[in-house]
Amino acid sequence: MKAFLILEDGTVFTGTSIGSKKEIISEIVFNTSMTGYLEVLTDPSYAGQAVCMTYPLIGNYGICHEDQESLRPWPDGYIVRELSRMPSNFRSEDTIQNFLKQYDIPGIAGIDTRALTKLLREKGTMNGMITTDAAYKLEEIIPRLKAYNTGKVVERVTCEEKTVLKGEGPKVALMDFGAKDNIAKSLNERGCEVTVYPAFTKAEEILKTNPDGIMLSNGPGDPKECTSIIEEIKNYMTLKFLFLLFVWDISSWRLPQERTQRK
Repeated sequence: MKAFLILEDGTVFTGTSIGSKKEIISEIVFNTSMTGYLEVLTDPSYAGQAVCMTYPLIGNYGICHEDQESLRPWPDGYIVRELSRMPSNFRSEDTIQNFLKQYDIPGIAGIDTRALTKLLREKGTMNGMITTDAAYKLEEIIPRLKAYNTGKVVERVTCEEKTVLKGEGPKVALMDFGAKDNIAKSLNERGCEVTVYPAFTKAEEILKTNPDGIMLSNGPGDPKECTSIIEEIKNYMTLKFLFLLFVWDISSWRLPQERTQRK
């Protein structure tokens, strides 16, 4: 079945439908990793986005659930040049096609992902639609794309309750704004006792445990939507921090400066 990727600047890519057949509007981004497509799919940082994989063949070693960074995939959509239908790997437990269908994630294959990536590089991140409706009308779709906002996605990906990974070393409080599982595991393997907190935990609750460090995790969405989180972060500024990608964005919002989105 044909599928179409329509960007807010009016560019249309035609390919083949993969995964779910549902129609979605999302922020279109790209990932240049040559391996680790399952880690990308299960990274909560991609919630609210449709991911274009620039490597030309995706799915050749299948799905190995042990390698997942969370319990489920998070992107709204998936964009590839070629999807391998017959993975070859003794660890493989499933195919990407089945994985996408299971979680109702639509995708498109067979498009020029290099051209799409170049376009996003030059014009910056754009919203787009993945649809199988060949009767689409650009004049109706473009306004919807331009009006789309990912909204507050952190609340979708954060953990529901506090968890503790016991260790004999420094005590680290990990704020889960969309943390990959490997972050807490890696700290714990190095001896740290890691306590993972939901994103909206009050600073007072964390500070009373007297942690040796506080790590603010990576996460999805626009940091300026996280106003309550930013206010709580102000209470940590006398402590030493361990920072990850999302955190640089969030912590900078406490400063009176103008910000622009990266291309």
